[in-house]
Amino acid sequence: MTIISELSVAPEKPIAEPRKSRKNNPEKTRENILQEAIVEFVQQGLSGARVDAIAERIHTSKRMIYYYFGSKEQLYVEVLEKLYGDIRSTENRLHLAELAPVEAIRRLVEFTFDHHDRNVDFVRIVCIENIHNAEYVKRSDAIKAMNNTILDSLGEILRRGAAEGIFRTGLDPLDVHLLISSFCFYRVSNRHTFSEIFQIDLPDESIKQRHREMICESVLRYLQA
Repeated sequence: MTIISELSVAPEKPIAEPRKSRKNNPEKTRENILQEAIVEFVQQGLSGARVDAIAERIHTSKRMIYYYFGSKEQLYVEVLEKLYGDIRSTENRLHLAELAPVEAIRRLVEFTFDHHDRNVDFVRIVCIENIHNAEYVKRSDAIKAMNNTILDSLGEILRRGAAEGIFRTGLDPLDVHLLISSFCFYRVSNRHTFSEIFQIDLPDESIKQRHREMICESVLRYLQA
């Protein structure tokens, strides 16, 4: 699929840097643009998203957005980097290395479950990117680098668990990461169709807590020596 940028033709005149004032906060402006871009991309997809609509939401100009991000496609890449960065940075604050192996896995699974459940936009954006065959993830070295951290963390937990005789030896951190992500991602990405087909209310708190515990126990059983 070929995506045509809204900025396919460069302007004849260079985009002037916005006038600075005491109220000018570039980082805050960038963050506001990214937050509204998430909403637009989730609602309209990459192809249907309009930079004009994002500009209207934050009462700025399309020109200003291009000043900060260059093109709609680059804005989308930075949305991906932000969403992946949010989950990875929060994982780093779980202090998994300080926990016993079983407790570390349990905390990681519970965090992943809760993050996906509370951040539906993240799940939807990942689904959109899969529609585009990860074309824009391929453009970001940052996404690949930041996602390696979870494999390093998992690998360390699995090694400790194997050394203590709790987990099986030879477990691949990538396999375990895939297992956890699959359980937690699917129930959010497919919640509407799954709920309708099987007449179950997945967002119901009692069902949610049952699934949360079920996923924890399933992953731990897979890891057991």
